Amino acid sequence: MSGSGVRPGAAGMAGPESPNLVTLFQQEPSGVTYRIPALLYIEQPSIFLAFSEKRLSSNDHDALYLVMRRGVQTHGTVHWENVIAVRHAKLPGHRTMNPCPLYDANSGTIFLFFICVRTNCSERFQILTGRNASRLCFVTSTDHGKSWSQPTDVTEEVLGDDLKNCATVAVGPGHGIQSQSGKLIVPAYLYYIHSHVCGLPIPWKTKPHSFLFYSDDHGKSWHKGSMLWKQQTGECEVAEVAHSNGSGLLYCSARTSKHYRVEATSSPQFLEFGNSHYCKNLCEPPHGCQGSVVSYQPREMDTQTDENDGTNHSKESGLEESVLSWLIYSHPTSNRKRVDLGVYVNKTPLVQSTWKHPWVINKGPSGYSDLAVCQSMHAFGCLFECGVDACEKISFCIFTVEELVKHLPRA
Repeated sequence: MSGSGVRPGAAGMAGPESPNLVTLFQQEPSGVTYRIPALLYIEQPSIFLAFSEKRLSSNDHDALYLVMRRGVQTHGTVHWENVIAVRHAKLPGHRTMNPCPLYDANSGTIFLFFICVRTNCSERFQILTGRNASRLCFVTSTDHGKSWSQPTDVTEEVLGDDLKNCATVAVGPGHGIQSQSGKLIVPAYLYYIHSHVCGLPIPWKTKPHSFLFYSDDHGKSWHKGSMLWKQQTGECEVAEVAHSNGSGLLYCSARTSKHYRVEATSSPQFLEFGNSHYCKNLCEPPHGCQGSVVSYQPREMDTQTDENDGTNHSKESGLEESVLSWLIYSHPTSNRKRVDLGVYVNKTPLVQSTWKHPWVINKGPSGYSDLAVCQSMHAFGCLFECGVDACEKISFCIFTVEELVKHLPRA
């Protein structure tokens, strides 16, 4: 697996209008499977870090530990190093799941969050019994992923009083972000026990809710933000929409089992998501699927009228005059099953229901995905599950904003 490269603009294996793909993690003949992609890009020195879970099979309870590959970009081509295990990301007697990296540009530190779940304890068992067996942990790296620290468990610190009503908890999966103010933000969700009878939880009253937790001191301490109480939401990701006055707004996209994604916004200071709603432009397959969202700051040439819809999106609303960001989102595009991974663009992120039809970058079975912005190159990396059954392999592609806009279908 060493030495494989990928560059933007190359012809693709998935079709004439698809970006070039390279397989980073491949199911083994023994049944060992790699699932749950997470992607991080560091501008300097231009490195991708691709993470996944190594499992004995595709089943959640067969998860073992996290693995990663480093992709070094030189002369427009990404050269991938061999697969290595993130051995320190583990607690004794637990399986490691849900990689969720983020980068603190101020300190040059990578935080890799994950959960450690007690061996032989399923998520369903935790929900039925109301006994959490999941720990929120992280390891750090200051040498771009070459080595990692010992794990830090922040479960009690993050959840506080909510821990007594937590049936199970997870981070991501996908990536976290650093806001313009320097705040480190990690997406997460928990199953909250809403009712007890005689001190025992009522399983059908235990519901999933997305939330974020954060650090204002470069990872020395962590605090929980508010949950999305209005709907039942699970795996989520967050992006910051920038304003010309220097302020920002957090956008959260969350998985549901109700046919549509839930989206919500909040100020980065308070992380209070009081306006969550179903987005009828973003469908979910049965039982939902994880999706990824990132923020991109376009150039002036990117905001001009494009040939696909003849509209200058940056002028659609007076509210949008001060907005400097687009939102880019990846997710399977079918409401029937996990197939046809698409990349969506929202050029007016403060106006509801303005997601346009996606560019399908992988026809056929497609599962979890994670996006990364290469802002200086005006390009995006995407790491996603695909293959004969969406668990066969995890592939990577990179494409420019010009390619993305060019291939967006007409509305």
